[in-house]
Order: sequence, then C-alpha cells, then structure tokens
Amino acid sequence: MPPAFQIRRHFFLLLACCVASMPVHAESKAALPDPMTIVVGYAPGGAADTTARVFAEQLRKAGAGTIIVENRPGASGRIGMKHVLTAKPDGATVYLTPSPLLTIFPLTYKDPGYDLEKDVRPVATLVNIPTAIVTGASQPYDDMTGFVEWSHKHSTQGTSLGVATLGSSGHLGILALNENQHTKIEPVAYRGASPMLVDVASGVVPIGWDAVASMMPLYDAGKIKFLGVSGTEKLKALPKVETLAAQGFPEFKAATSFYAIVAPARTPDETVKNLEAAFIAASGATDLKEQLATRGLLVAPATAEETSKRIHEELETWRPVVKRTGIHME
Repeated sequence: MPPAFQIRRHFFLLLACCVASMPVHAESKAALPDPMTIVVGYAPGGAADTTARVFAEQLRKAGAGTIIVENRPGASGRIGMKHVLTAKPDGATVYLTPSPLLTIFPLTYKDPGYDLEKDVRPVATLVNIPTAIVTGASQPYDDMTGFVEWSHKHSTQGTSLGVATLGSSGHLGILALNENQHTKIEPVAYRGASPMLVDVASGVVPIGWDAVASMMPLYDAGKIKFLGVSGTEKLKALPKVETLAAQGFPEFKAATSFYAIVAPARTPDETVKNLEAAFIAASGATDLKEQLATRGLLVAPATAEETSKRIHEELETWRPVVKRTGIHME
C-alpha cells in the first residue's frame, strides 16, 4: 500500500473516531444560552421549585450546559415575573410561571406589574397541576356533594374555604359555586398551603383548596380526605376520588393549573424555538416524569403556540366569573 494512501487512510480513521466521540447532544448544547437561568417566583422546596430543578437537571443531562435555578419569591410570583420580563431578551433568563399569573391575575389585578400581551412571550407548557378540595379526616362529609348538602343544613350563616392565594382558580371557583349552589363559602387566605392544611386537618376551617401535590403528605398520614379533584379526569394517585365536575360542580373544570416557561416579549423567534424544543425534549424523559408524578405533577408538554392558545381560552373562562363577582386585587 503506497505511503501517501496509508497517511490518508489513518487521517480519515482518526477523523471518524473524533466525530464518533463527540457528545450526542452537542447540537442541544449549542441551541441554548450557556449559562441559562430559570427563575422561580417562590421559595425553595415548593412544587414550582421542584419542577424547575428537575427540568434543569434533565437539560444538563441532555448537554445544555450550565442551567441555574434562581428563587425570587414574593407578591404571589409577580416579583419573579417582573425580574425576567425586564431581563435581556436573549433566552438566557426565563421564568417558570404558574398559570394564574397568565390566566387570572390579568383579570383580577388592576396592575399586576406586567402586560400579558405586550411583555410576555410563552415558550412551552411543562406540567399540569391538579388541584383539589379537601377536608379533615373526621368531618361528616366524604365528597363535595356531601359538603354542599351539609352546609345548607348546618351552616346557614356561611362557612369558609382555606386558600393559599386570593385570586386563584380555587378562589374564583368557590365564588362561582356560591352563585350556582346558593352557598355561602368565604375564601380565607393563608400565607401558604402548609398552615392552611394544618387548619383544615384540625377543623379550624372546614375545607381547603390547593395543589394535590401539597396535600399528599397529610393525606398519606390520614389527617385529611379529598372531596374532589379539578379537571375532567380522575387521578391515578387517587382512583377513588371523583372529579368535582363529575359531582355536578363544573366551576372547577378549569382549576387544574399548569406551569409554563415564558420569556420577555422581544425574545427572537429562533431563540424561542430552541428553548421550546429543549424543554419539550426534556419532558419526554422517563425519570423526569416519574420524579414529578410522585409529587402529584403531570408532565404535559405543549408548544409555545399551544400554550398561548390555552392561556387565552382560560382567560375567557374566568373573565365572566371575575365580572360577575366583582373580585379585585391590589
């Protein structure tokens, strides 16, 4: 074999080896800013923080480079939202937002601190957050139908519902239920789900509303029981619990919240496409789904376009409720 041919052969073999040894996800790594920060508007340890960290880890596994999760709690998530929307629109800073900031706050706050249409650009939906109404384990009712019947007979002066945030879908849902069922259930705001659920378990308030994920520890401990879940389908984790809608309370069909990734409105199309692709690809990882499922969070990836459509559909669902009840937040 001629020496020149041998040299060329060794060169191409070496080149092939180099290409084969390159990281499989090199393209994914190049598609995202490095570093990239996912901002969470709540304290560490909650469902939003957990979701962000699980996705950040999956993105790192896929070769996305440095992904930072930054907590900026306060004002029911609006501080974190404002921080991201005033950041440079290059995709390096995005916000993991719960849906009420997109689907309810623009209706209930005179000035939430951002303009949904002018300031916010949806990137992708990550997970659905089933919510539920619960009561103390010793209470005499076992579902929402039983509670409404009990309230009509035994609580003519009215009763209460514990909530972690006023202006939430649970708050609006119960106001709509009051109209439709002629009940007098007053939402009572707490500083978080944990103290509210402690009061529910002890009977200080008869019922409480929040994410299923935040309720599972007390439920597993036998301290509370579920009266019904949001949405239109039962949860695998709670197969014996009917949906509130199936019990005749459609006011909570849209009370299943979701977490989405959003970016500043001026973020370039190509950058948004890269972010969307990366987050949706991460959603397909089996271990990610399992980690979030154990916390009562359902992976439900959706594109930027699909997310935008869902936001506007839910806005129109809650708009007449807000108008009728006259709810207004400062």
